[in-house]
Amino acid sequence: MSDTYEVDGVSKETFATEELEKIEKESYEAAKEIIGEASLKKGNILVVGCSSSEIGGGVIGHESSVDIAKYVYKGIKKATDEAGVFIAAQCCEHLNRAIIIEREALPYAEEVCVVPKPKAGGSWATTVYENAKDPIAVEEIAAHAGLDIGCTLIGMHLKKVAVPVRLQNNHIGEALVLAAKTRPKYIGGERAKYE
Repeated sequence: MSDTYEVDGVSKETFATEELEKIEKESYEAAKEIIGEASLKKGNILVVGCSSSEIGGGVIGHESSVDIAKYVYKGIKKATDEAGVFIAAQCCEHLNRAIIIEREALPYAEEVCVVPKPKAGGSWATTVYENAKDPIAVEEIAAHAGLDIGCTLIGMHLKKVAVPVRLQNNHIGEALVLAAKTRPKYIGGERAKYE
């Protein structure tokens, strides 16, 4: 499948172009599906946690691949651009799962000072940061929907109430893809009326 070498402690794998293009296509299809299932509107936020290690068949947090992250980004970015939705990239545990997002999406957010790198933030968040027009890092958000690529645990960044969505496109490379949409809380008891 690939050859592996290491640079600055980051696994560099030479994946075949066909494999990377397949990852891009799978990423696009999964993102497009959750955007549709969640009925996301222009300006909404899609939080994405992504383990490039898991996509490549490795163990989360141990075989980060910038190449894979770039192709995942291309696929997801295409889908979010079509819908006018913002990507919120979840960093890895080393950065307490902080979020990288365009400043335009959260103009009044309280920023934190950090720049993700493949071994401190992850290849996914690094790629989103490097491709954003005006990226900021924040500690937490409340996104309208989410994609969890490779069991990265995105629930802390979803609005209440999270609703699981079973995707048809539930794998990217070797990684399992989980998804969620959100809905407002029902309040008021038995006499209340809901839309």
